Amino acid sequence: TPCFPSPSPPCQPLSHEGAFTLRLLQTTTFQNTSFTDTEGLGLLEDIELGFLEKHTWSIHFCQPWVRPALPHADWETIHNLLKVYLQKFEHLINEEAMQRDVPYPFVVQCTAGCVLYPNRTSQAFCIRGLQWPGFPQLDTENVTWTLSQDTKLSRYVQSFLQNYTALNELVEILFNDTCADELEVILQYGKPALERQELPVATVFARTPSLDQLLLVCHVTGFYPRPISVAWLRDGQEVPPGPALNTSTILPNADLTYQLRSVLAVVPHDGHSYVCRVRHQSLGTRSLLIPWGRCHPWG
Repeated sequence: TPCFPSPSPPCQPLSHEGAFTLRLLQTTTFQNTSFTDTEGLGLLEDIELGFLEKHTWSIHFCQPWVRPALPHADWETIHNLLKVYLQKFEHLINEEAMQRDVPYPFVVQCTAGCVLYPNRTSQAFCIRGLQWPGFPQLDTENVTWTLSQDTKLSRYVQSFLQNYTALNELVEILFNDTCADELEVILQYGKPALERQELPVATVFARTPSLDQLLLVCHVTGFYPRPISVAWLRDGQEVPPGPALNTSTILPNADLTYQLRSVLAVVPHDGHSYVCRVRHQSLGTRSLLIPWGRCHPWG
């Protein structure tokens, strides 16, 4: 499995300026009662730290600075607990699926991690079975499982999880004992990667789906980090959100940068001037301005 930019996790804490988030993502595909595939990712913000080899459940690091940042003794304990957890997890979900007559194949996704805030406080966040509405929720601070739906099955799963020693020990070690401490060390080792900046490259072109409509497209690519602001200016004034304006989500490129496009529908030859404005951390206080009909950006 190669290392590559990953989409946003299915469950995450609210973003906070100056905070850093460590996420562990798990996706398990249950082909039948005896065959499963488990994939795992470790992310620091959007930097992939490592992934789980699904056949051996061994961990491969994607960044050369990650392994030196992890104490050997702690890592061996975590790795052993992880293998026990995965075995028990597959057994539990299979038991639940058979009780509920869930047809195979199906997928279960979970995510967990911690946030380190600028004042050096930290917060662990959810472990959750996303495909199961009744799956108990984990209080990471107290390592207790609470019911999201009070049913016979959910009470059975809650009881199982609460007495699931390997999982609860893993939660305690990962998210209450070591997550924030390890995250601080990883941040020191990974500082150059986290501070990396790549300038956006923007182009403006037009599409004509009909004689009475012109679509102005602003394509912005090659930027890092992910946060960016792209807006259209009509006669120097920002075009507000509306049906004429459609901006895509931010998508990853193969070179670990990002791209998006913003499309504005206008009437041909309406007499207005249009400019695509891009603001990004790598530009500092400057803005990248690309006028429609002009070849070169100015700002």
